[in-house]
Amino acid sequence: MESTTENREERTLATAYEFLALSFRHPGPELAGAVASGEWAEAASEVAGALGLALPGGWGAGLESYAGRGPEALLHALRAEATRLFVGAPEPAVSPYEGVWRAADDGVQALLFVNPHSMAVERFVRGCGLGRPEGTNEPLDHAATELELLQWLCMIECGLAAAPEGAEPPHGSWAAARARFLEDHARTWMPRFAEAAAAESREPLFRAAAVMLGRVMDSDMR
Repeated sequence: MESTTENREERTLATAYEFLALSFRHPGPELAGAVASGEWAEAASEVAGALGLALPGGWGAGLESYAGRGPEALLHALRAEATRLFVGAPEPAVSPYEGVWRAADDGVQALLFVNPHSMAVERFVRGCGLGRPEGTNEPLDHAATELELLQWLCMIECGLAAAPEGAEPPHGSWAAARARFLEDHARTWMPRFAEAAAAESREPLFRAAAVMLGRVMDSDMR
């Protein structure tokens, strides 16, 4: 049976969220290799085209400077910038956690893991029948983890993934669950996170990824 137009859109959004999650996770060899080979820039353009995103003029400026750089040297540079931007010493230039952004909105000091917004994300994830991703002790309100959750919800909707056995979709359906997560969580802070990351980054990769994140948030109108 052919996919419906809606299913094709969900598949494309799943790809976009997977791509963005990779881009905002702490850089590893997979990301460095894709950036050095030019595959990252090509994939970004393909996803943007498939979603009909209007990327601004100058988007991707500087990505060509990665051509020919050795993956190991590039990985070192990307990790150094990701650490400065998203980890910091003592504070990151741009926090990648929803709870930090929402705490600032509330005028209170954010505590990772135990702020109400981070805990709400944890409850939402458990409500979907999911546990903590393997190999991470980070709060689940990290940008990359929230993007992975949105990817998974899109995949459930279009039949590319199966829900955990016995899991009931929050809010009545998986489509409604994604709409609620976008409204209650992702859209409350990710557009601002994207804007700040684009402005602060010294590496073209993170600038381009941040601009694309902002456009994808605008496009996924549930």
